[in-house]
Amino acid sequence: MKTFRCGSCDHTIFFESVLCERCGHTLAFLPDRGTVLSLEEEKEGDGLWRTEPPGSEGGFYRLCRNYLEESVCNWALPAEENEEYCRSCRLNHVIPDLSDAKARRAWHQIEIAKRRLLYTALGLGLPMESKQENPQSGLAFDFLKDGDEQVFTGHTDGLITINIAEADDPLREKIREELGEAYRTLLGHFRHESGHYYWMRLIAQSPHLDAFRELFGDEQQEYAAAHARYYREGPPDQWWDSFVSAYATMHPWEDWAETWAHYLHMTDGLETARDHGLSLRPSTSAPALSLATRRLNLHSFDDLIKGWIPLTVALNSLNRSFGMRDCYPFVLTPAAIEKLRFVHNVIEKLDGRMPT
Repeated sequence: MKTFRCGSCDHTIFFESVLCERCGHTLAFLPDRGTVLSLEEEKEGDGLWRTEPPGSEGGFYRLCRNYLEESVCNWALPAEENEEYCRSCRLNHVIPDLSDAKARRAWHQIEIAKRRLLYTALGLGLPMESKQENPQSGLAFDFLKDGDEQVFTGHTDGLITINIAEADDPLREKIREELGEAYRTLLGHFRHESGHYYWMRLIAQSPHLDAFRELFGDEQQEYAAAHARYYREGPPDQWWDSFVSAYATMHPWEDWAETWAHYLHMTDGLETARDHGLSLRPSTSAPALSLATRRLNLHSFDDLIKGWIPLTVALNSLNRSFGMRDCYPFVLTPAAIEKLRFVHNVIEKLDGRMPT
């Protein structure tokens, strides 16, 4: 994730920013341009905004309805789009009960994590149609609260469900400890569940399926039995030799989803590092071929790994300097790296990345 600059005063702004603290201009993320820009209302009351400074490239925009009415969104959409909601909010199928103040606060935190997922997905050129655009294989989100029945975070046929309790940091940390997990975050949930969605979009019934099964195993084995076995017996001995996490050992689908989530951790983390001037030490022997490596000014998946591993060491060391637990509590073995390479190669074959 990059930081951005206000087009009006060159002040540093961020992905979630809605107002420039220096010049007071309204800010919005423009998904068609892949950046946060300052906006000036064209004419009071007409709902049209132009990018600042005047004459800069680009047309007119309208702020998302959830920006104007609910203050949980900072995206805009091109004025010519016949929509009230931005590309991100159009993916929402069910949102929390907004009469519940706690649920409203949870929704805000959930939307921040969701938009970070979507930023990465747009940057990598991943398909991201809504269910309205593509009823069979489009993407949608349900953000639900436990009631008479417990809500389970998960994915089914393009619908990703997030239990809004996951936005409660103390509760989520309690669950992490109870389950013996090394890592549990809202953004991590979104990245993991998107892995299940993109398995459906990019792997199932594709030429990649045989290669997937060679690396991850046969996904046709019964999931319910694998789930019950994992929570009854735990991961196998020496699981870290072949998997990126203990949870990945449950079933080939979970192995893929955990590996996919780690790939998104890598690309977003490396973009952040590069944007803050940290050297990623790319090689100079080959051209940058893939969407991810072009975006990071690297030349190959091997360069990506060479940049990622030292970065995680630095991140963990910084956390320890502040008396905090490791930011990235994982070790990438050769087998796990080959699975990440597979994810990289699948994404490399896509087109349509977000502008950089």
